[in-house]
Amino acid sequence: MRILLHVLGNGLGVLLAAHVVPGLSYTGGLLYLFVVGLVIGVINALVRPVLTLLSLPLIVLTLGLFYLVVNGAGLWIAAKLLPGLTSTGCLPAILGALVLSVVNWLVAALFEREGRE
Repeated sequence: MRILLHVLGNGLGVLLAAHVVPGLSYTGGLLYLFVVGLVIGVINALVRPVLTLLSLPLIVLTLGLFYLVVNGAGLWIAAKLLPGLTSTGCLPAILGALVLSVVNWLVAALFEREGRE
């Protein structure tokens, strides 16, 4: 159930980021957003830990701000893998990853609160 929430949060995050961040877009319907969320989830599970480990000195040096670049790199990788998701540069990917993180945080907080009641 938790994995499904992450996938749905990723899809909702991409939907919102595509509307808010100029330079980030997708083509497709709701099923495609589910596929995008699944691919981003796999990238977050497999690639992001390696990128985080390799960039750990920069993350420590910038007091964690470089972690936004690591998240943006994950979204950029997803845009390169999926034909309907496009990012025109590094900044849209970083801003899109920031929106994606906020949406995932809100979805997790909402469903965690419902699970406690």
